[in-house]
Amino acid sequence: MSRIPEAFADGPAFVPYLAVGDPDYESSIEYVEALARGGADVIELGLPFSEPVAEGPTIQSAVVRSLEAGMTPERFFEFVEELDVDVPLVCMTYYNLIYRFGDEAGPEPFVRRAAEVGIDGFVVPDLPAEESDPLREACDAHDRDLIFIVAPTTRGERLERIMSRVSGYVYVQARLGTTGARTDVSDQTDASLARLAEWDVPKAVGFGISTGEHAERIVAGGADGIIVGSALVDIVADGHERGDDAGEVAAKLEGKAGELKEGAVRGAQRRAPHPERT
Repeated sequence: MSRIPEAFADGPAFVPYLAVGDPDYESSIEYVEALARGGADVIELGLPFSEPVAEGPTIQSAVVRSLEAGMTPERFFEFVEELDVDVPLVCMTYYNLIYRFGDEAGPEPFVRRAAEVGIDGFVVPDLPAEESDPLREACDAHDRDLIFIVAPTTRGERLERIMSRVSGYVYVQARLGTTGARTDVSDQTDASLARLAEWDVPKAVGFGISTGEHAERIVAGGADGIIVGSALVDIVADGHERGDDAGEVAAKLEGKAGELKEGAVRGAQRRAPHPERT
């Protein structure tokens, strides 16, 4: 059974992302566990793929480091089994790896193995909603969530198709383009959240969030959670380039996680009460 709904039940969820195996297996375990200690409610674990089309330069570099260190789908599953965290885990990867895993084509073997090791859901940036029924069926069979990304331009029938298939939470893309930390918050976010208001599924905003102030503003504007990747991957990359001890990098990640979680909580405190709750 997916644990993701529980993560959004008691306030805004902080959902960090790291590429698994970056810059090496053992350090990566320490880094993911640091995010949990820092306040993560859900953790997105990136399974590296050689053509990560949705990613900006920061995460592309993390993917390269991970692949060069020997990350594979089966190694990814071993990593998840070894993690000592008590939060829901989401696999973020590309459909080619899911479809080709195991002895038979299709997503069932991958989803089955992921469920066995404790993955609660999936984000697949290159899988159109129109072609997602086999993966949706596999997720349903194993009580896992399938999370879709909604861009600022997603409207009409395409939005309807996505929202009819999504579960767990919807990943609200804060701006057009690829992933990457920014110094501002996109004005497109408020419009995207308003467009999704009619659907009763948690809305987590990602793409460009890098500070507690960003998190506060986005949650105050109506988001149920924040997704942060590049700002955390930057900490890993900087530590790797300087040759820092893994413990030092983990401490910085834990501190950044705490800042982002606290910002999200402040945002919830600023939010106007829902009419039905007054």
